[in-house]
Amino acid sequence: MPHRDRKVAAICVSVVVGMVGLAYASVPLYRLFCQVTGYAGTTQRASAPAAEILDRTVVVRFDANTSPGLSWKFEALTAPQTVRIGETTTAMFRATNLGTGSTVGTSSFNVVPDQAGAFFNKLECFCFTEQALAPGQSIDMPVQYFIDPAIVKDSDGARIDHITLSYTFYPVAMPKKGVALKTGDQVQRQGG
Repeated sequence: MPHRDRKVAAICVSVVVGMVGLAYASVPLYRLFCQVTGYAGTTQRASAPAAEILDRTVVVRFDANTSPGLSWKFEALTAPQTVRIGETTTAMFRATNLGTGSTVGTSSFNVVPDQAGAFFNKLECFCFTEQALAPGQSIDMPVQYFIDPAIVKDSDGARIDHITLSYTFYPVAMPKKGVALKTGDQVQRQGG
């Protein structure tokens, strides 16, 4: 093969490898971007409850989904909640592994309308860690949250009276170190 043909082939292979690498990294990079900027309704992580609780209320609805390739049933156990702005509230979700092998999943999250993302603060959430489930195992998972009182001073946020908190669970191909099943089962690696 002439030198020029080898160079063209090497460039083509490099482009394909680069595209595959970017496709693989796009989900974590997008998640990081959204968490940093609050873009696309990404919620905030809080270390302490709100300093004040207002009389104004907001209705919070919960949505639970699983991506293809993850044999889990994932559902919101909590009905829509009417919460006072600034009030710390807990909602419950349940995940059940319907598959025949042990799997590990992680969730992505957002809120609708998107403008509420900057004001929706989570103190505790299963979305901060990977979840490992043995076949047939179920786990109840809390989300402890509050709506930042600053929402009433925001021109867009002040008009929000309904918020939907949505989660989607995805399979984890390579679980983080320390995420192991207590059953001793081999974790089934699932592509996502």
